[in-house]
Amino acid sequence: MDLAFTPEEQQFREDIRTWVSANLPADISHKVHNALHLTRDDMQRWAKILGKKGWLGHGWPKEFGGPGWTSVQKHLFEEECALAGAPRVVPFGPVMVAPVIMAFGTAEQQQRFLPGIADGSVWWSQGYSEPGSGSDLASVKTRAERQGNKYLVNGQKTWTTLGQYGEWIFCLVRTSTEGKPQTGISFLLIDMKSPGVTVRPIIMLDGGHEVNEVFFDNVEVPAENLIGEENKGWTYAKHLLSHERTNIADVNRAKRELERLKRISKAEGVYDDTRFRDEIAKLEVDVIALEMLVLRVLAAEKSGKNSLDIAGLLKIRGSEIQQRYAELMMLAAGPFAVPLIREAMEAGWQGDQATALCAPLASTYFNMRKTTIYGGSNEVQRNIVSQVVLG
Repeated sequence: MDLAFTPEEQQFREDIRTWVSANLPADISHKVHNALHLTRDDMQRWAKILGKKGWLGHGWPKEFGGPGWTSVQKHLFEEECALAGAPRVVPFGPVMVAPVIMAFGTAEQQQRFLPGIADGSVWWSQGYSEPGSGSDLASVKTRAERQGNKYLVNGQKTWTTLGQYGEWIFCLVRTSTEGKPQTGISFLLIDMKSPGVTVRPIIMLDGGHEVNEVFFDNVEVPAENLIGEENKGWTYAKHLLSHERTNIADVNRAKRELERLKRISKAEGVYDDTRFRDEIAKLEVDVIALEMLVLRVLAAEKSGKNSLDIAGLLKIRGSEIQQRYAELMMLAAGPFAVPLIREAMEAGWQGDQATALCAPLASTYFNMRKTTIYGGSNEVQRNIVSQVVLG
């Protein structure tokens, strides 16, 4: 196992760093580095910049319009973007549904849907979770009844992240009640502008609108929007979830936020506290360990060996690290972590030394409690890891 980057890979990193520096809008980078609210326009602007370059689908193979990068190059690209303050690519289109369409969709579906994902012009949402069906996706109840050349969809999805912007949504729907629950699920693509689709906001404690409920009331969906075979959606969902769980780990964002934690700690005068600095050091060790785990996977892929099947383990460690740096930022700021003055934040005022003033540290802490639940709860992931890795 060789964790060192080759000279060619180092040059690739430099090329990416130079391009990102020249093309990432400064106002967006400022918002990311200071945890300010990103608008739909902010996220779409960056997505379209990447799309124009052909890098929004940076993990795609060349035959589908991607750059065909190696796993190491993809990692270096993501790291340089994160450290520069680029927004995370909204994953539902390019990272999640696109690989499913590539692997299981027809040629017509690939030609129809992939271009709009690749250039950032179409916003996708995810329709998995339902009331009572979160980590237990096999129990989804949203029904899709086949009527000739269309499906009639009825039901409800919840916790739909950024669904208020969605133009298309990929959904797990129940098409059969026979046999095991997993065998009656299908994977359906739904136009969110269709009659009968209703999106209702779920407003969080801090007043933010990040997640939504989505209702389907006799929504007509062309049968041609079915991915793969009917009742085989569970197989496609597992394929997608492996991408989601690896994406949740997001070691590159953790490295960036670790540096922000240090800035806040120094500005708030707690960095000199030995015990607090010990907590930062322990977090940094875990971030490095997570990075080494990622690099082990990349080294296995580069050498042609079977990569470690540890998407669940990456998700566990990455999500817990996100919770820890959010908590330490809040503790560093003390009482200043509590107020959330949106008007001051939007005006760009957070104090003179990048302190915690007006930053949503407490609300971010509460928001991050979800990371160990979505994408499959960490308790379930530990069971999966024990079965796959330990036998």
